[in-house]
Amino acid sequence: MQTPIPATYMRGGTSKGTFFNLADLPEPCQVAGQARDAFLLRVVGSPDPYGKQIDGLGNGSSSTSKVVIISPCTDGTHDVNYLFGQVAIDRAMIDWSGNCGNLTGAVGSFAIFNGLIAKDKIPDNGICTVRIYQQNIGKTIIAYVPIKNGQVVETGDFELDGVTFPASEIKIEFIDPVEDTGEMFPTGNLKDTLSVPDVGEFEVTLINAGIPTIFLRAKDLGFTGTELQKDINSNSEILDKLEKIRSFGAVKMGLIDDIEQAETRQHTPKIAWVAEPCDYVSSSGKTVKANDINLLARAMSMGQLHHAMMGTASVAIGTAGTIVGTIVNDVAGGGNLTEVCFGHPSGVLTVGAQSEYVNGKWLARKVSMSRSARRLMVGQVFVPMDSFLIKI
Repeated sequence: MQTPIPATYMRGGTSKGTFFNLADLPEPCQVAGQARDAFLLRVVGSPDPYGKQIDGLGNGSSSTSKVVIISPCTDGTHDVNYLFGQVAIDRAMIDWSGNCGNLTGAVGSFAIFNGLIAKDKIPDNGICTVRIYQQNIGKTIIAYVPIKNGQVVETGDFELDGVTFPASEIKIEFIDPVEDTGEMFPTGNLKDTLSVPDVGEFEVTLINAGIPTIFLRAKDLGFTGTELQKDINSNSEILDKLEKIRSFGAVKMGLIDDIEQAETRQHTPKIAWVAEPCDYVSSSGKTVKANDINLLARAMSMGQLHHAMMGTASVAIGTAGTIVGTIVNDVAGGGNLTEVCFGHPSGVLTVGAQSEYVNGKWLARKVSMSRSARRLMVGQVFVPMDSFLIKI
């Protein structure tokens, strides 16, 4: 038999995912463990050796193979808890090690739609401030959701490169986005040398802001920084090289003990490359002018070049870009910046950041950007019961 579970399919930023209210999940799936992971894998349609997730709600890409669980927060500071799962496509694995910055843009709207925000906090007209506790990394995110006549405004004229249609702008602030478990720069250096056997040595910036990220110069990889998905994702030799660099970078960042563990931790760290501005044509055919951006940036997500830019990687770019001495700041022209505008495969994005150096330690106070979000479908997702009920 199949069991129907209330769910909302939402776009947030340049990603899509299936959103659940924790209380709506089957009881065995309301806590972390095998039953929950098995249930969510079946919802999305993984593992799928064909790579298409035909028998689930995933769309065969890292940007759409995502799940979100929202619940009320009772700590007196936040409104809701937000738990994110990055679902592997071809294997039975959900990576819970990091956040999704793009889907963050949809959390506030989902919470309001599902009655998880107190009515006295929602204005008749104006902005509803939703304080979100990001459970994966234990951080605060603030979403500013536009309201009209007491309802969330989903349509509008805000354009986000990587999303076809305009929508309503939702401003997002990531507060103190560095994980409590480590330093913003885990090695203590703004630049490091990363040695990768049989590949080479690279100057890198290793940063933990938004999401752990390894930054390299595009030219050191033999790239230009103008790459599109077709240039990277169809080349197995390049993909293997990037994954090997990512694996050794993860060890150097202290995220894993040996490179073998990287296979089960695909969501973090990210690997990204940056370059000085130049004119290029985005995936939509739009020409991005060098004079309109500070730098070029490309990033990998779950082993594939992202079609735009992950929200959490954007936090890392914004933070590193505004700190003098990092590779990202170098290619952006150097100097004291309060925001960076970077070109990605689908267009451009501007991220503001506030960081300071206190007692020999870099602290990221706040990173801000604009996203948009929209409900695509509200209803029930059907899941075979024998796929997640654990037999005792």
